[in-house]
Amino acid sequence: FFICIYTHIARGIYYGSYLNKEVWLSGTTLLIILMATAFFGYVLPWGQMSFWAATVITNLLTAIPYLGTTLTTWLWGGFAINDPTLTRFFALHFILPFAIISLSSLHILLLHNEGSNNPLGTNSDIDKIPFHPYHSYKDALMLTTMATLLSVTLCLYPDIFNDPDNFSKANPLVTPQ
Repeated sequence: FFICIYTHIARGIYYGSYLNKEVWLSGTTLLIILMATAFFGYVLPWGQMSFWAATVITNLLTAIPYLGTTLTTWLWGGFAINDPTLTRFFALHFILPFAIISLSSLHILLLHNEGSNNPLGTNSDIDKIPFHPYHSYKDALMLTTMATLLSVTLCLYPDIFNDPDNFSKANPLVTPQ
């Protein structure tokens, strides 16, 4: 999934899409929320790797001046990673996809209003086609195809993306190899 996102970003950089600040800002915000959602989902199995990923990544928040320690303590639900941390991560992992859907819609709407970029940088009204139904149907088909492929993969091979160390119970006294 993230390979597709990074390809999309590379295409945007190549085409100069960063010049449209609203579209670029909404896309950057979307990337940050996508990474946060993926991180929260990675922590949910609460195995050895998940515990230490939560420890390392949440401790990075303490580097934020003035706010970092308070933000980390709030995210942990105490002064150490424990059960409240897992509850908060589950809630965020459930809620953030709704923000992703809303922000994706805004991102597409902003792109539709401004128009896509091309490598030449020209803006011609001659070759334009309406966004709906041409692009919206294509986007819906691609979304359905990718969701189906992901669902089939996860149903047939549920542990394919899981680290072997993550099958052992989380132990704060033992670090992963």
